Amino acid sequence: MADKKTVKKETKKKDKQLSPKPEVAVAETSKKPQTMEELLAQANYTIFIPSKGDKVTGTVTAKTKKSLVVDLGAKTEGIVADKEFEVAEEFVKDLKVGDKIEALVVSSENDKGQILLSLKKAAVDAKWERFITAHDTQESIEVKGIEVNKGGLIVLVDNVRGFVPSSQFGKQYIGNFGQLKGKSFGVKVIEVDQEKNRLIFSERHVSEASQLAQREHALEAVEANKTYTGVVSGVMPFGLFVTVEVPVEGAKEKETGFVEGLVHISEISWEKVDHPKDYHKVGDEIKVKVLGVDEQTGKLNLSIKQLSNDPWQGIEEKYPVGTVFTGTVSRIEPFGVFINVEQGVDGLIHMSKLDPTQTYESSMEVSVTVESVDPSQRRMSLSPVLKEVPVGYK
Repeated sequence: MADKKTVKKETKKKDKQLSPKPEVAVAETSKKPQTMEELLAQANYTIFIPSKGDKVTGTVTAKTKKSLVVDLGAKTEGIVADKEFEVAEEFVKDLKVGDKIEALVVSSENDKGQILLSLKKAAVDAKWERFITAHDTQESIEVKGIEVNKGGLIVLVDNVRGFVPSSQFGKQYIGNFGQLKGKSFGVKVIEVDQEKNRLIFSERHVSEASQLAQREHALEAVEANKTYTGVVSGVMPFGLFVTVEVPVEGAKEKETGFVEGLVHISEISWEKVDHPKDYHKVGDEIKVKVLGVDEQTGKLNLSIKQLSNDPWQGIEEKYPVGTVFTGTVSRIEPFGVFINVEQGVDGLIHMSKLDPTQTYESSMEVSVTVESVDPSQRRMSLSPVLKEVPVGYK
């Protein structure tokens, strides 16, 4: 039997082993979460709660004839249905389960806990992407004419409006492209800008593809100062657009290439031109003289007036100082009255020479005397033939 000292010693040893050591005591490292937000924050978990107007990306998980279900992540589902489905139906029909898409949140959860989504923007973006691809590949697409205006024809394709300028129709439609209203026809995209909602097509790039393919050869074949036949394809305040036919040497025989050009308003006539529409309309076949080629645009600079002689050449010999003749009033300005001498030549009666008792009207015949002629400045000073000198006449 062990003595009391031995038992006491062993008991103290056991107590020492069972007691925790102060230096290794575990301290409380975190506070217990009191709310759901704190619990999720402690677990590094983020709740995804999309709001109206948010752009979201998800994966198509189910597709029916009337709806599209999209997994938005974080156990959240979105759905494209009803009107939103109808609007994007053309876009949806090409989607399949597993495709990733971008959508817009239309409203918060429905009774099934799903977010209502819209694919309208995605559908529109897809359409514009198609136009961009068609522009880059020069693929022909079909459009339908819906409205005629003075500049061309408004068309519709995939519910997107585009425009075919009057200058972008082939010869068979120039001047009468209105017949394409309500009809479908082929075009090529020549300009596309989604941000500006600008979509420009060309019909002639389809109907006259072979001639336009000769454009580069035609440009090389064009000769400055030579006369060509062309068709007015556009009338603008600053001039006339003309599609010029240029003979091109082919492998076997002569072919025709088409090159666009501009007759600036100053090159339409030797007389003052108020508006090009007073001289020509779209579809008119005219003769033009090539002045040169704009290297930046590849278009021709053309002239109509230079097909005839400058009427100011030798005018001082035909109307020397002192000549009396009868002309007609061509226009009236605050500083005087212009009298048409002959086509392309106007002389001026300065206001200081006018009879204050006389009223002048357009096309009125007036007898005048030539006071001075300056062909280099294209000026002729006239004075009215007076029966008596009015008060204040200088």
